[in-house]
Amino acid sequence: STHSLTRFAFVNERAMGGGGKAYVKPPGVKLAMGFEGSANKVAVGVVSHTGDILSNPRKTYITPPGTGFLPRETAEHHRQVILDIVQQALDEAGIAPSDLDCLCYTKGPGMGAPLVSVAVVVRMLSQIWKKPIVPVNHCVGHIEMGRVVCGAMDPVVLYVSGGNTQVIAYNERRYRIFGETIDIAVGNCLDRFAREIGLSNDPSPGYNIEQLAKKGTKYIDMPYTVKGMDISLSGIETFAKSEARTKIDVGECTAADLCYSLQETIFAMLVEITERTMAHCNANDVLIVGGVGCNVRLQEMMRVMVGERGGKLYATDDRYCIDNGAMIAYAGILAFMEGQSATMAETICTQRYRTDDVLVTWRKDK
Repeated sequence: STHSLTRFAFVNERAMGGGGKAYVKPPGVKLAMGFEGSANKVAVGVVSHTGDILSNPRKTYITPPGTGFLPRETAEHHRQVILDIVQQALDEAGIAPSDLDCLCYTKGPGMGAPLVSVAVVVRMLSQIWKKPIVPVNHCVGHIEMGRVVCGAMDPVVLYVSGGNTQVIAYNERRYRIFGETIDIAVGNCLDRFAREIGLSNDPSPGYNIEQLAKKGTKYIDMPYTVKGMDISLSGIETFAKSEARTKIDVGECTAADLCYSLQETIFAMLVEITERTMAHCNANDVLIVGGVGCNVRLQEMMRVMVGERGGKLYATDDRYCIDNGAMIAYAGILAFMEGQSATMAETICTQRYRTDDVLVTWRKDK
């Protein structure tokens, strides 16, 4: 629309001032701006090809307790706030659009409408700023962000988020999936249970489950479903919700007990399939990425297992575990440095985009 074009031009004009602080771009350094909007977070980050994070602002679409976020409303939220976030990213980085070498966006996986709402912005800015576009796999973005922030070289990766649960290891230019959920993701399971017991979505349902679980004193046996290298979570979700409906009001357990038991059981399943992957790959180190990776209890349980195997656990906080623009920028600039970019016709989005679909040309180690 004319209004949107005016706003885009306004962002371009304001950004040329370089924000409140000036960034002097060193010779040979490439900068990317990354755009993330695959779920309820919309984010923009600026990162160099050497891994320096210049800015990484984001906003979250938060719905009332007991509800989730729907594609259309989430996309509308992203459209309303993304230009302000673009401006914030430029200002915090102290750069102008002319300093950027490419624009990177989440191609998938994710929710269709939110993905497209962000891709449209990237296409428009690409034409205004005359910058190439690099599509990025969301999962690979998480992995590369974790590797650069933690300094992890070649770990087994546990990727746990609202829409994905995978155990991954790198081999022959691809991030291979050794184990995964066969139904719903860990974050989705926790979010659904949080809605059942009326927990707030602010800042996130998973975080509020984690805090409430600390008050739990009674462990309740729950379905533990590991199938080889994979796990199933739909059964434990149904069981936990049923327990909440039948036992909390009669005093047989508390919501805190159920949160505690749900976490302990699910995280034990994740530790088991991660250790099995480590044994298969003869690896000692583990990197946890994705929004659920912020959970301190999950990190504690994983650290015990990894320590017993003589390895090291790598994990980050909510700045980089939760969906962010910097992770898309960094994965994108790695691909861009290998000569990858997309034509305007190729800047599509897809809700299903497997981690092992990506040819990882930038890793040369094995």
